[in-house]
Amino acid sequence: MDESPCRGHDRDAEFETILRCRLLYPVYQPIVVLATGKVAGYEALIRGPAGSAFESPAALFGQALRTGRLGELDWAARAMAFRRALQAGLPYEMPLFVNVEPATLRTRCPSDLTASIDAGAERLQVVAEVTERFLGADPAALMMLMARVRGRGARMALDDVGSNPASLALMSLLNPEVIKLDRGIVQHPDTTVADQVVRAVRAQSARTGAIVLAEGIETPHHRATALAMGATHGQGWLFGRPGPLPARHEPPGPYLPRGTWPSARDATPFEIVNGHRDATRATKQTLIPVSTRLETMASRAPEAMVLLAAFQHDAHFGARVRARYTAWADDGAFIAVFAHGITPGPAPRLRGVPLAADDPLVGEWTLIVMDSYFAGGLLARELPTTAGSELHRQFDAIVTYDRALLAEAAHSLLERLDRQP
Repeated sequence: MDESPCRGHDRDAEFETILRCRLLYPVYQPIVVLATGKVAGYEALIRGPAGSAFESPAALFGQALRTGRLGELDWAARAMAFRRALQAGLPYEMPLFVNVEPATLRTRCPSDLTASIDAGAERLQVVAEVTERFLGADPAALMMLMARVRGRGARMALDDVGSNPASLALMSLLNPEVIKLDRGIVQHPDTTVADQVVRAVRAQSARTGAIVLAEGIETPHHRATALAMGATHGQGWLFGRPGPLPARHEPPGPYLPRGTWPSARDATPFEIVNGHRDATRATKQTLIPVSTRLETMASRAPEAMVLLAAFQHDAHFGARVRARYTAWADDGAFIAVFAHGITPGPAPRLRGVPLAADDPLVGEWTLIVMDSYFAGGLLARELPTTAGSELHRQFDAIVTYDRALLAEAAHSLLERLDRQP
């Protein structure tokens, strides 16, 4: 009987063996230009050993999630995809899409995979696909991941858009070069959800130049539907099933656009915006209706929004505001509230971020709301004043609708969700 260390005897042992011995096998599915059928790139998909319990990616990643090995599996899958693509001679001009979990940044790259990861980053035109699974669950890791991806010259694709409200809520902050419509949107287009997703994606694409790529195209009808939705690229069995890379490659279709990513800054939202906009003097009494109006404008959007608010102290996050934010979170909004004394879960589906008493953000009142159609923000810094009524507290305040500026300010808040390296 074979007692090789690379053979397992039960399900857990089998998975451990596959991961330890790197028994992962990448396959590649073509991505095409819908108008011409010309190959414009490939997506790498990982498989376990044929005939094993973990041959499918769902089984592999499900087991990794249950056993706390997701980060290691993600590194290994990407390294194997890079290694096989380089061995096959994939030219730099042909984009290679690879899935990346934000959780990867919680796990150090195993030493035996570092060379393959570095070689792929240097010699392949990588497009990092952020999967929807943890898109809203770990936004701090997501922000770090995007800074890392862009820092290495790679592009970013937002995957499965439409399958998770967080995809739409965070899309305007991530500024992806490629937006991948979930297969359910393409195959079941006659729904209210599909209409909302398509409108939001088209608005983002029109504003940033992002490529819209439709997944799950299996029939000519699906292809026609994708074109009608504004997609220029497609992926699915109609164009080819996952398999080995071809021996020869024609020049790809149109080159992918390249987005921008704000540089990391150790600054508060007010400091970031005040570097570009002048502040005016105002009291809390005059700023309350401004804040309420911004919230109302964003809440009328047809899809979920991102709402980031800093209330200085938890006492200012009153019951009415808490109830309003909770209702929006129930509809899929991504909401985080920053304050001294707040709890991590101030209400269902709301993220509370406690601030230290000496945190500069405690001196600021911030509201940033963004969706695919609207961006607005109130950024104010309290002034030292003599004692008086609560409503007459004074601030230097800025109201702006500059999306790029607000995105930079929002990133500074999202990075505070988790200060782990």
